[in-house]
Amino acid sequence: MKKILLLLITVTLISCDAATLQKVLDSAGNTGITNTDIANALKQALNKGIESGVDYLSKTDGFYKSQYKILLPEEAQTVVEKLRIIPGFNKVEDEITLKLNRAAEDAVKRAKPIFVDAIKQMTFTDVKNILMGEKNAATQYLHRTTYNKLYNEFHPVILQSLNKFGAVDYWADAVNTYNNIPFVKKMNPQIDDYVTQKALAGVFDMVEKKELDIRTNIRARTTDLLRKVFSLQDR
Repeated sequence: MKKILLLLITVTLISCDAATLQKVLDSAGNTGITNTDIANALKQALNKGIESGVDYLSKTDGFYKSQYKILLPEEAQTVVEKLRIIPGFNKVEDEITLKLNRAAEDAVKRAKPIFVDAIKQMTFTDVKNILMGEKNAATQYLHRTTYNKLYNEFHPVILQSLNKFGAVDYWADAVNTYNNIPFVKKMNPQIDDYVTQKALAGVFDMVEKKELDIRTNIRARTTDLLRKVFSLQDR
């Protein structure tokens, strides 16, 4: 019985308005459901959403063939245009874009344990603020508490992945060739910081979409928890 009540409260928490939520939180104690139970239930739902998002992005083409595809920075288009007529660099944009996205897909799996750690450290106050906050309140919380750590973890991994797929040397050769063209404005061949920021932007956008799905989409029955809860609502 306690499990059923917990499941029912959990789905109410992730879908109701602030006034209804407050009543649920205030009355939870009468059912034997503790604040810890409620917090753990939300954490489980968030973990599942994050796991799904990160798994999607870390697959082959998770970035490259999705809306999160990492394109060359705008200033790099000058390099690309100038190199089109130089043998060996006529397809530089296609080649480097593929390599950048493969590096991001390779590195993004590092995000999962960092997010999970942040979720574990949520207090009940954090949970309540998320539940009563904006539709992206959990994403905002994770961005605030994990971004710097994610960047520090991602940057060396992105650099390693860029090297793994030959992107660093390839782009450096392209930029250095461009820099040897008379009268052009010299470009910096380093691209790892740019790719790191773009990869993280994709991760957080995916997390935000998963959060909205958890809050509003009753068809998102991707876990036993959600299936059990929504089956109770269907009766």
